[in-house]
Amino acid sequence: MWKGNSPGGNQGVAMEEELGGQGNWGLEDAPGLLAMASLPIMPTWPLPLVSSAFTLLLGALTSLFLWYCYYLGSQDLQALAAGSRAGGVSGGPGGCSEVGRPSPGSSGEAGKGPRTEGLVSRRLRAYARRYSWAGMGRVRRAAQGGLGPGGGPGVLGIQRPGLLFLPNLPSVPFVPRDAQRHDVELLESSFPAILRDFGAVSWDFSGTTPLPRGWSPPLAPGCYQLLLYQAGRCQPNNCRRCPGAYRALRGLRSFMSANSFGNAGFSVLLPGARLEGRCGPTNARVRCHLGLKIPLGCELVVGGEPQCWAEGHCLLVDDSFLHTVAHNGSPEDGPRVVFIVDLWHPNVAGAERQALDFVFAPDP
Repeated sequence: MWKGNSPGGNQGVAMEEELGGQGNWGLEDAPGLLAMASLPIMPTWPLPLVSSAFTLLLGALTSLFLWYCYYLGSQDLQALAAGSRAGGVSGGPGGCSEVGRPSPGSSGEAGKGPRTEGLVSRRLRAYARRYSWAGMGRVRRAAQGGLGPGGGPGVLGIQRPGLLFLPNLPSVPFVPRDAQRHDVELLESSFPAILRDFGAVSWDFSGTTPLPRGWSPPLAPGCYQLLLYQAGRCQPNNCRRCPGAYRALRGLRSFMSANSFGNAGFSVLLPGARLEGRCGPTNARVRCHLGLKIPLGCELVVGGEPQCWAEGHCLLVDDSFLHTVAHNGSPEDGPRVVFIVDLWHPNVAGAERQALDFVFAPDP
């Protein structure tokens, strides 16, 4: 046994009373003694005050986090809108539109346009944070400006997409019909309805009268277009005027309807018009040309391979290859008319399509 006296007078008395009031303590009383001795060291705060302070701190941290998320999202959306306008993502389905030209200020190489590489990388990282990096190998290399197997974009320099080059995709100027059999057969079976829709919106294309409602200004002499989808955005007025064509588009499985690379509509080329060599913005899409009115003397050359349309039949074209369009017929032959739809390249996987739809979402 050992005898302990508290140095604090009343404190010692209180402790003695708690522990038996005798002032004689044993080892079995040590835990209680230590607990009593530590009480004056820890200040006692009112419970409501502690709860209020914790609530205020938690609210401040939550508000800061929400503001940071909003800031990042708004920056990405502003950059995407600016990049899509500067990079020429939008445009019509014909070769005469801006989608067939390299982005301003770019060298014509994939992923080398101004702000493009950083913009795509940022949007892709935002997608991966929300979903996953699984299956994103090719898209990630494309976002970093990945080049073709020969050290440069595409095949022998004739495939040079101006905005996005997805590596390791099979590359041929004319894609076999079987690659998109369902969509090809659906469009060909809709040929009579789509041709009737064109007749309902057609005009004389003389250029001497104001453009009818829905038709875009010619971006090259002798080239006109009426779009049902432009840069992934539906054009409601034109879709209402062309119910057969719109119904066919809604039935397609691989139409790029939610992507800035996706367009659909009528493309008209007048006799004597010629569209010199150009490349599309990406190799991730395939353009389906449904011939509506094909006079003699019309020619399409893609990657050095000549082809011609046929009325009621589809051609699948990889327009990331250098291509030229010409109407060498006489004025009496009338215009060449095709219905063009942008489809996903058949070898772009579902996870890659979802990621590219996120990265190249249409402008809000």
